[in-house]
Amino acid sequence: MERIRQLLTEALDENLKQIIISNPRRKNTSDGDCVSVSKIKVRPVVIAEKLLFQESRFVGSQVFHANLDKQSLTEKICDEMSVSFGQLELETSFLRATVLVSKKGTVTIKKKQLQDANRCSDIKGRMDNDEKLQALAHNREKQYILKEGIPVPFLIDLGVQTPEGKIIRSKYDKFRQINRFLEFIQDVLPALPKDRTVSILDFGCGKSYLTFAMYYYLKVLQNYDIDIIGLDLKKDVIRKCNQLKDKYGYDGLRFLEGDIRSYNDKEEVDMVVTLHACDTATDHAIAKAIAWNAKVILSVPCCQHELNAQIQCRELAPVLKYGLLKERISALLTDGIRANLMEAYGYETQVMEFIDMSHTPKNILLRGIQSKGFRKKGTTLEEVQEMMDVLHTKQTLAELLR
Repeated sequence: MERIRQLLTEALDENLKQIIISNPRRKNTSDGDCVSVSKIKVRPVVIAEKLLFQESRFVGSQVFHANLDKQSLTEKICDEMSVSFGQLELETSFLRATVLVSKKGTVTIKKKQLQDANRCSDIKGRMDNDEKLQALAHNREKQYILKEGIPVPFLIDLGVQTPEGKIIRSKYDKFRQINRFLEFIQDVLPALPKDRTVSILDFGCGKSYLTFAMYYYLKVLQNYDIDIIGLDLKKDVIRKCNQLKDKYGYDGLRFLEGDIRSYNDKEEVDMVVTLHACDTATDHAIAKAIAWNAKVILSVPCCQHELNAQIQCRELAPVLKYGLLKERISALLTDGIRANLMEAYGYETQVMEFIDMSHTPKNILLRGIQSKGFRKKGTTLEEVQEMMDVLHTKQTLAELLR
């Protein structure tokens, strides 16, 4: 492991871009506590003006983060490579390196110097440590999928960018939200087919900031063959969106006036997106996605009123007597029921933060990725029904899925 330690000693500084550790030697197991790590990612971060390295460990559907100093991370990676993993990929401003460790412990390291290494080395020599940390902090803040300074036609027409690519100050939160959404799309790419047209439905698309972003990312940046339909009830919004998509030449994108509940024009859909569909409209969208056997469901619920009007529970009465708390508890229970039902019907489901709470309170995203191994596993349906019985409630998604 000494050669790996030497490589990390040279590479772990402000010029590191990322490290990816993969090819675990032990497969994931299901005996209780012992679920192995499938992958580890590392990137530099600046916290309180100190350079650290953020380690992201992928365990099943969860990701665990830790910030480590150089020495601690070096020893930790060496331990992992000696026992648990067979491959490490490292990239800095100067080089790319691949480390392979055989089952017998033989270490092979391949390095490739980048063409601009000498120029980067000169710059590095002229910068003191404070300047490097400031530059790193600045650069990390700006690592978006859609870059500042690069004009994107739909962002200009939707009032997010100037023609020069500068983000309009009052729309900066919207710009971050769009990029955050694209990160979720990036994460689910492995679940989408590459050998045929990918069918996507966006229910309740509204002004379609995110619909246009999804098309631009998948078609223009990732070169997927896609067919996206945006559906909304507002006739003037649909007309405007169709004018814009024609202007950009987005042939694989169309907008239709219609209701989530009555839409039945598609027989097969790969991904269903529903962002801020109001109240039970979210349930209808998820139910249709499950009926279509969609590979991916991305849902940001909104205005969860249904349980608030029904919920009755003697044990919770002291808390539920406060209207604000009752409203929030009802909303969280609604999304918890939805997530469990998605899992029961074959989706590996996560409840995630969509955007920072300071930007919008509608910040929960339900992400479901089809996984046959999760189909009707355990007693999820019975447990959800038992909880609803205790709360004296019915829930639209549960009724639709019956």
